[in-house]
Amino acid sequence: MSAVETIHVNGAWQPAASGAQREVLDPADAKTLALVAEGGVADTDAAVAAARRSFDEGTWPRTTVAERAALLRRVADLLQRDREAIALTESRDTGKTLEEGRVDVDDVTNAFRYFADLVMNESGGRVVDAGSPDVHSVVVYEPVGVCAMITPWNYPLLQASWKIAPALAAGNTFVIKPSEVTPLSTVHLMKLLVEAGLPAGVGNVVTGSGDPVGARLAEHPDVDLVSFTGGLASGTKVMEAAAASVKKVALELGGKNPNVVFADACATEEGFDTAVDQALNAAFIHSGQVCSAGARLIIEDSVRDRFVAELARRAERIKLGRGTEPGVECGPLVSAAQLAKTERYVAAALAEGASLRCGGSRPEPSQIRPATGYFYSPTVLDHCHGEMSVVREETFGPILTVETFHTEDEAVALANDTEYGLAGAVWTTDAGRARRVAGRLRHGTVWINDYHPYLPQAEWGGFGKSGIGRELGPSGLNEYREPKHIYQNLAPRPVRWFGG
Repeated sequence: MSAVETIHVNGAWQPAASGAQREVLDPADAKTLALVAEGGVADTDAAVAAARRSFDEGTWPRTTVAERAALLRRVADLLQRDREAIALTESRDTGKTLEEGRVDVDDVTNAFRYFADLVMNESGGRVVDAGSPDVHSVVVYEPVGVCAMITPWNYPLLQASWKIAPALAAGNTFVIKPSEVTPLSTVHLMKLLVEAGLPAGVGNVVTGSGDPVGARLAEHPDVDLVSFTGGLASGTKVMEAAAASVKKVALELGGKNPNVVFADACATEEGFDTAVDQALNAAFIHSGQVCSAGARLIIEDSVRDRFVAELARRAERIKLGRGTEPGVECGPLVSAAQLAKTERYVAAALAEGASLRCGGSRPEPSQIRPATGYFYSPTVLDHCHGEMSVVREETFGPILTVETFHTEDEAVALANDTEYGLAGAVWTTDAGRARRVAGRLRHGTVWINDYHPYLPQAEWGGFGKSGIGRELGPSGLNEYREPKHIYQNLAPRPVRWFGG
C-alpha cells in the first residue's frame, strides 16, 4: 500500500477517486507524519455499494457463529503481534504517551475477544410461550445490514474496535470513516482484518473529512445503521441526516463528567493521597482529551483548600513532551484548533471570575521537547460555578474546574447539573453514601472510589445529550442486530372467521 492508498473498498487499497491527499500531522512538532487519501462522495458511494453487495449477495452474513468468532480471535492475536508498532502509531498520531497507546491496543484486543466469546455463548434464540403445544414461537437475532461507522480523533483504534468487533460478530458489513486528524491506526486495523481472512467487501475504509464523507454515510439510503462517536453538534447533524431513511442510529456524544469527593475520603493521609492522585488521572490523562474525563472536581468545602492546593502543586509537575519520550507523562493536544479552543475556554473562565491555581498558558519552550507542538499546561481553575462555559461545555483539554458543596444533596445536584450524562465518580468511605449517591447520579457509568476503568462486558454510554444507545456489553452487540419473531403453527387448520 502506497502512502496515499488509505481507502479500502471491496478488498483493494486505492487512492481517492479525485486524487486528493491530506497531510496527517504529528501534534508533538506540527510536522507531517503521513500522507493519506482524501476521500469524497464517489469513494463513499463505492464503499457503501461494496458493503451492500457483500451483505446481500456475499457469504459473511450467512457464515456460522463459530467462523465469525474465530476471525475475531485471529484479529486479537494479530493485534498483540503488532502491539508495539500500533502503539507507536497511535502515540505519534494522537499525541498520547506510548504507554497509553499500549493500553489501547490491549483494550482493543480484549474487545475483539469479548465479542467472539459473547456470540459463541449465546443460544439459538429465545423461545416464546404462545400458550399452545401446536405453536413453536421463537425470537431470533439477525444482522442489521450495512453499518456506517464514524469515529473520533482521541481514541481512534479503541472506538473503531467498539464498533467493528460487535458488527462483525453479528454478521454485518461496514464502512468506517476514521477522523481525518488521526486515521492511521484504523488503516492498520483494516490490514489486520484482511490478514485474518475477512472477505472482500465486508469491511471498507474511507479516509476523509466529516463533510463530505461522514455526511454522505449518514444520509446514504443503502446504509442500515450509522454509529457515530464525537461531538454533540456533529452528532445532531448525523441524526438529522439519518432521519430521512429512518435508519438505526447509535450516538456517543461525550460528557461533562463530575468527580465528587467527600471529606471522609480524605480523612487519612493515604485516602487524601489517593483521591488527589485519581483527580489528576481523571482530568489530565491524554491531556484531558477523553469523553469521560473527570473535568469537574466537586469537593466538600471543609477539605477544599488543602485538596486544591496539593492538586495544583502536583499538576504543575506533570512532565510534558512527545509521548514516545521516556518519562513523559502528558503529550500535546491533537491539533492547533484544539489548542486554540483550550485557550479560549481558559480565557473565558478567568473573565467570568475563576481563579487560576496553575497552568493557564502554553508551557515555555525550554520546558518541553520538542518545543513546536500543540502543548498546553495542565490547568486548575478554582471558584467555578455552573454558569461558566468551562463548566457546562466539553472542553476536551487539560482543564480541571473546582466547585464546592456542603451537603450530600448539594453534591448530587451539582453533579447532575449538566446536559450530558456519560460518567462520574464518588469518593467516600461511607458505603451507604456511596450507594445512595451512585444511584442518584444521572450518568451511564459511575465509579466509586476509582476513575476511568471500563470493562468490555459492561455497557458504555450516557444519559441526556451524551447520546443514544450503548457500546460494549450485550447491548453493544444488540445495537448491530435486529430481533425477528418467527411463529410456526404446527397444526394449521381453517379459522372460519368468514362463513363463506
